[in-house]
Amino acid sequence: MKKTIKVLKWIGIVLFSIAILLFAFVQLTWDKKFEAPYPDIKTSTDSSVIARGKYLAFGLSHCATCHVPMNKIMEVENGLEIPLSGGWELSISGLGDFHAPNITPDEETGIGKLTDNEIARALRHGVGNDGRLIFPFMPYQEMTDDDMTAIISFMRSQVPINHHVKKTELGFMAKVLIAFGLFKPEGPKNNPLKSIERDSTIEYGKYLAYNVANCRGCHTQMDLNTGEFIGKDFAGNNLFEPDAFSEGFAFVSPNLTPDKATGIMANWSEEHFVSRFKTGRIHKGTPMPWGAFSRIDETDLKAIYRYLNSLKPVNNMVTKTVYLPGEYLPE
Repeated sequence: MKKTIKVLKWIGIVLFSIAILLFAFVQLTWDKKFEAPYPDIKTSTDSSVIARGKYLAFGLSHCATCHVPMNKIMEVENGLEIPLSGGWELSISGLGDFHAPNITPDEETGIGKLTDNEIARALRHGVGNDGRLIFPFMPYQEMTDDDMTAIISFMRSQVPINHHVKKTELGFMAKVLIAFGLFKPEGPKNNPLKSIERDSTIEYGKYLAYNVANCRGCHTQMDLNTGEFIGKDFAGNNLFEPDAFSEGFAFVSPNLTPDKATGIMANWSEEHFVSRFKTGRIHKGTPMPWGAFSRIDETDLKAIYRYLNSLKPVNNMVTKTVYLPGEYLPE
């Protein structure tokens, strides 16, 4: 018996020592500085370029869904256009508390002191001006140079707003993943295009669905612990747990492939698709940025529709998309 107690004691000491060493290693190594190239982006004062950037920011790219104060988000959803002074908050268990920064040209609290290239690098490569990792909430790695120029030009054109936003505070699990190289900046997998023709084509729709509107990001099943995609593109089944706006409701994204048995696109005409987007929000707490997407013009909506209908059908049954407060959620 004494021998067993002694063995257990030593096991406890070893495990405790390992835990201390792991904690020390993470604390000393998580705050890494990353390198990435600076895209050759130069902002423009051309009114048509700025207008394109504003259209993207308040519409397709839905920058305004996050880069405004929490108490203004629903007003922006309903059509209010205000400077993007930041403030949106999201807490993810274990990963941390995330805050969308002020992206007006204020020099103290916004982007006023950042160069065009630094902003472009953050958007395309997920690396901040100080070399820090920027978590991939903005999947714009392969946005065209012209569209990125337009968005940054619009950001520069705003009225500077002095609005201090809390810095993102990473949780211990996020620090572990960074320390061990499991979380790192995501750059483009392909060379981003200089420009792309705006037309209601499948090619343009694919560009929007992947690189601007982020349809893939929400309508593809993801491992909530690692952020890795584990489902087939656009086949749905991605879980969105209750947040500050959902009033306890949870949501699961539907299958957007044209599978006749389990997809929704097979039953939607192009006219119905466009009309649904123009209608806007139905479920108050859904994570779909319906307010922003209701501003998308018909050419872009038709392009997205035609691309989604060109996909290979994926049989992936999403039994339910809206879950009531307290209802058992799928794993």
